[in-house]
Amino acid sequence: MKLKSRTTKSFAIAALSAVMLATGWQAPSTAEAAANAVPSYEVKFMLKADQVLKSDHSLQDQVENTFQIEEPAARQLVEYFDTASLGLNDSGWNVRFRKKEDKKKYEMTYKKRYTVTNGDITAALNQANRDGFTASDTNYDAEIDWGYSKQTLSFSNDKETAASKGLVLPTSQEALQLLLANIPGKLDKTNSAGWGTATLKQSYAHGPISVSKYKGTFDGLETDIELWPIAKADGTGTEDIVEISFKTDSYNTAAASRAKLLQLLEAKGWLVPADSLKTNLVLERY
Repeated sequence: MKLKSRTTKSFAIAALSAVMLATGWQAPSTAEAAANAVPSYEVKFMLKADQVLKSDHSLQDQVENTFQIEEPAARQLVEYFDTASLGLNDSGWNVRFRKKEDKKKYEMTYKKRYTVTNGDITAALNQANRDGFTASDTNYDAEIDWGYSKQTLSFSNDKETAASKGLVLPTSQEALQLLLANIPGKLDKTNSAGWGTATLKQSYAHGPISVSKYKGTFDGLETDIELWPIAKADGTGTEDIVEISFKTDSYNTAAASRAKLLQLLEAKGWLVPADSLKTNLVLERY
């Protein structure tokens, strides 16, 4: 009886193996691959400062009317931390420290960037997935920054700590200590264990920049216009970088409203036909 039982069992296993071979069926994996993150979208264009700003650096009335801007600009101070050789930036990371005038908190953002090549967002998400940025990691917000001619995938980890209301930053050393105390694991482990902390310790504040931010609407979407006065490369004062942007969770909405905004800006003569490099300018000039 035992021999017959073994023979029957062997026959059943062989038959099942044949079916699996013929159909390509495989048993479910005990550890399914993590899903890619699902990004939101931020569309950004640069505006011609001499066409959209008054002599006092506020927005022209026509711009305010076009985008239904009714309130004065909100103010904030922004600075980025990196080494003299921009080691963080070269490894795809930006570390930002910010204080909004009307908020009782300091905001710290650690952002990892991936280039999107030829509009292939999936390929960028796949690469990020291999680096551990997946849908299950709720510490990071995924976003596609969609500019004039290129797209960038970013993952932002936001931290905050209490502060007094007003437009005042802590000393750069105090800000750096806060950034070090809140450094996320993925940054710290970039390149090697502890690399992020070691590199951030060697960093200093690039900035600050006194940013003015106007809120309006376009195509039913909340739309921001930001003014960044950034030091000129030759050190003779500042140049105004003006950027308009809106956010949405939908790719289709982003694409459709982007096309409309692009057409409007071109028709008005307000568009700078280039991608915004304000973060790089701050890092390089301060």
